[in-house]
Amino acid sequence: MDLELSGKVVLVTGASEGLGAAVCNRLVWEGARVALCARNLRRLDATAATLRAQGGEVLALPADVSRAEDLERFVTAAHERWGRVDALVNNAGSASAKPFLSVTDAEWEQDLQLKLFAAVRAVRLTAPHLRAAGGGAIVNVLSIKAKEPGKNTTPSSVTRAAGMSLTKVLSKELGPDGIRVNAVLVGMIESGQWERRAEAAGKPPQVLYAEKSREAGVPLGRIGRAEEFADVVAFLVSPRASYVSGTAINVDGGLSGVV
Repeated sequence: MDLELSGKVVLVTGASEGLGAAVCNRLVWEGARVALCARNLRRLDATAATLRAQGGEVLALPADVSRAEDLERFVTAAHERWGRVDALVNNAGSASAKPFLSVTDAEWEQDLQLKLFAAVRAVRLTAPHLRAAGGGAIVNVLSIKAKEPGKNTTPSSVTRAAGMSLTKVLSKELGPDGIRVNAVLVGMIESGQWERRAEAAGKPPQVLYAEKSREAGVPLGRIGRAEEFADVVAFLVSPRASYVSGTAINVDGGLSGVV
């Protein structure tokens, strides 16, 4: 199916590896022009080089999305490069899960800045460009813990739940401008963070993936692939999802107990 993304300009945060890089790869394959940012310059440059080698039209900028000035520089650079913005994927984030009483104020603040306020600012910066383009799409990448938080999952589950609420609010406020807003809730999917955990444990990633999927009881019996996640995101930012807005889609192999 042609997603009709050729020539569209899509901004992706947290895109130097893993899920973000997979999204960029899928978008480039569909002919989109992609602006990506991340904090790790080495990984960002490597991902950008791979995308360009595949023929992608790419703009890569180092940025810490928890810093307002970095986000503004990123969005401005993308708009100046191509003269328009058609979609935004708020993908930046990291795993942070601890017992509630062990989470400090500083850790709460850090998590909120990275996962919630970064998305708030990114939407504020891109919404005028989306309106000018006649509409567009925003996808907020969250976690299934936003719907079904468990013990020892703060601050991340709380921050992600706020992101889901933000998604619904924005879908209602921006919908009249033709801007669709959705969320993708991730379960257990291959990523750079999982690979680093495997390395720290002295195990091949595939061994750790198999162990964790069994422990979690994933109904499909395996960890998801980054490409499977990217397919869902690419569809949601595309014109082919023109009547999908205000929803939160689980990409988790059936793991979540909540629809």
